Amino acid sequence: MANMKVNVNAVWNDGVKGNGKLNANFLETKIAIPASIGGSGDGANPKEVLVSSVTTCYTATLVFVLESRKLPVVELTVDSEANIADNEFKITHYPHIVLSSDATQEQIESAQRAAEAADKGCEVGNLLKKADVKIEVQPKVSSK
Repeated sequence: MANMKVNVNAVWNDGVKGNGKLNANFLETKIAIPASIGGSGDGANPKEVLVSSVTTCYTATLVFVLESRKLPVVELTVDSEANIADNEFKITHYPHIVLSSDATQEQIESAQRAAEAADKGCEVGNLLKKADVKIEVQPKVSSK
């Protein structure tokens, strides 16, 4: 992993029922304590920010892997879902890779493998795995 410095600023107003702003170079979002535990719920909660981070990392890594394989990608979406319980934190990525209509079976299979490779290459996901977060990938590849 290359050396990198990241600066993030959080400003909070009005106690537990209030909310705040989270700012970084290219990120600005409202943050809040979830209503389910007494907060305002008027902003992203810490777990949403964490899952957003690993989804962003996974997606960027997948884009890199797909491009390095020179696959004819027309569209890419990634939905992620986190299930958080007292004894388990599990994130599942659902990438949908759409290839051009003239994609070969070999390219479709390569895109499927790319989805798995991106999971192994995502540095944020790998950090979370060291903290016993389970991460799974359930890719869908189609052509258009």
